[in-house]
Amino acid sequence: MTDKAREATGFQEQAAYDESIDLRTDFVMVYGLNDTTAERIGRWREAGYRVHLMTGISWGTYQDYLDGRWDGAEHWDDAQTAADGKPILHGESTDIPYMVPTFGFTEYLVQKLRPIIGLGVEGIHLEEPEFWARAGYSESFKREWQAFFKEPWQPPHSTPEAHYRSGQLKQHLLSRSLDRVTSVLRDEALGLGREVHFYVPTHSLLNYTQWQIISPESRLRTLPSIDGAIAQVWTGTSRTPNVYDGKVAERTFETAYLEYGIAQDLTRGTDRRMWFLHDPIEDHPDRTWEDYLANYQRTLVASLLHPGVSRYEVAPWPHRIFNRPYLREGSTERELIPPDTATSYLIAMNSLRDLDQPDVRWAHEGPRIGIALSDTAMFQRWSPGGDGAHSNGGHYDGLQDALALEGREQLHFSDFYGLALPPLYEGQRVAPVQLENVIDTPDALDDTDVLVLSYEFQKPLAPGIHYALAGWVNRGGSLLYVGNGADPYHEIRSWWTGRYDTCADHLAEALGADPTRDGIQPIGQGRVRFLASRPADFTEKPAELVTALRELAEAGGHTWQPTNWLAVRRGPYLIGAVLDGTHVVEGTYLDLLDPRLGIVHRRELGPGELTWLRDLTYDDAPLLASAGRIVDWHRDGSTITFACEAPRGVSVTTALRLPTAPAAVNVDSHYDPQTQVLHLHHPGLPTGTPITVTI
Repeated sequence: MTDKAREATGFQEQAAYDESIDLRTDFVMVYGLNDTTAERIGRWREAGYRVHLMTGISWGTYQDYLDGRWDGAEHWDDAQTAADGKPILHGESTDIPYMVPTFGFTEYLVQKLRPIIGLGVEGIHLEEPEFWARAGYSESFKREWQAFFKEPWQPPHSTPEAHYRSGQLKQHLLSRSLDRVTSVLRDEALGLGREVHFYVPTHSLLNYTQWQIISPESRLRTLPSIDGAIAQVWTGTSRTPNVYDGKVAERTFETAYLEYGIAQDLTRGTDRRMWFLHDPIEDHPDRTWEDYLANYQRTLVASLLHPGVSRYEVAPWPHRIFNRPYLREGSTERELIPPDTATSYLIAMNSLRDLDQPDVRWAHEGPRIGIALSDTAMFQRWSPGGDGAHSNGGHYDGLQDALALEGREQLHFSDFYGLALPPLYEGQRVAPVQLENVIDTPDALDDTDVLVLSYEFQKPLAPGIHYALAGWVNRGGSLLYVGNGADPYHEIRSWWTGRYDTCADHLAEALGADPTRDGIQPIGQGRVRFLASRPADFTEKPAELVTALRELAEAGGHTWQPTNWLAVRRGPYLIGAVLDGTHVVEGTYLDLLDPRLGIVHRRELGPGELTWLRDLTYDDAPLLASAGRIVDWHRDGSTITFACEAPRGVSVTTALRLPTAPAAVNVDSHYDPQTQVLHLHHPGLPTGTPITVTI
């Protein structure tokens, strides 16, 4: 747990080094390019961190480029622009627009980042390549349209086809820019005898589609100089409301579970790195400490239910967690982080380094349900009939009141959630699947027993997708196609138009199936069923979809057992969530969500409650958990010594296993002879609090 080279945990920070935000992770991502960058990098390195740099690739303090100080020419026509002619600005800023990644802006980024290579950073993170679906009206975008499509620009919201093609171009421009920046800088670093890794922190494909933003997503797998990604999933994305069983609500845990599920497909099957992000605070500044903690734990547990990933960004902006005041429940006064909340956060952050566990066991095996999601879903986030400025129902970035937002029905993205939530609420192992991966990743569907696919909110980029799916079905896979052909995007110019009424007809041809036939059709060793329904309808009445999935799963030899308990064991760790009703956990556990690291023998969990426990009977490891980083561990016949590193001023709890009560401890302690657990308590110190336990 002390090897930093694996870079299992890290955080991003734009503030200067401060002992109160020294989380003692493996690496830190120093954020932003300005005249303090070199100093900040040096100070974090002195504190013992592997140091990366992070900056926005689509927005940032790039006024010297916009205003002409960089090359003598103004570049405000490179700002992403909405139909009303106004630039789309980042957050609450007045002069930081989202950028169109033209060749000029890309070369500016190369020159801006070039000096960073000389500062000896281990990695460079190019954050959030984003292009708003409601953008596409700037002069630079019109020129790029002409060059890419070889035809005059069309207002993106004039027709479904124009909007779809606008999305294709936006993804191309972002991918082109990333490829250029990373390839040039990597080559220059190698020329200096250094290897610098490049990563892309990005929201999930699910969130970008829901929030009506275009991003490279699956294209990241094909860019040769990209070494991995950070899945930026947090309460701000996962609290976006959706509909299930006719009820609109925030479903933070369920949405986060699906977001993390699709995000891992950015690197799964490759040698590239993936970190899952957690955010203890989120961007909304007016929630309470209690609200932040509860929803943080929902995203935390959702991420841990995906054992294929074991690296984490434990927090963005620790300065806003530990040094900013927020409200308490029932109070109008703001205060700094409550001591127990700080301890709880740090126990989780330090325990995350131990999640690379080869022993993985699910509470319920059951069929593995994949929900196909394509990049092209981002290109279809508009419904015909609105005016150009407002046809997206206004924009949403997690800061508005989503339940009051005009056009919120569009925001719900019910076509996807209508397919994903019904099996998830049955307790099945549901995971979105990046559709494009089936072309060049032979094992893309190896972890999928039943795949749900619809072309009513997305389209296949190439016919090769259908041949890959047909091969998977013939080898024993079960495919459920859902769609009634009503989507107007079926009529856009693409590879299927003029030959097939819809792309689903080509899918049926590739399978050798009849799309008009009801019921399950055998295909080789597998099977397919066509369900002529609108996916969004299942958000109101999920039972029909559940029945179809159960019948397909059982036809494939799987047992469909509904359960309200979604849980996995990763080595000594039990991670679980109750979807509805109650569930009882029994055993001898340490509660990792409890700032006191309490002992659990029996716990009844209610609807929506979740848990992260360490099984005390799994092994005999002496170090069980801590809110600090344990270093310099040494044990002889009568003494245990180590140092515990933590941010200055926090209250640190550590749990050790000892067969007998200690003779002496140099910090506050309590020993439980029944469980043989010793709890230690002391204030945090980044340089390490020396601990001596005399046995």
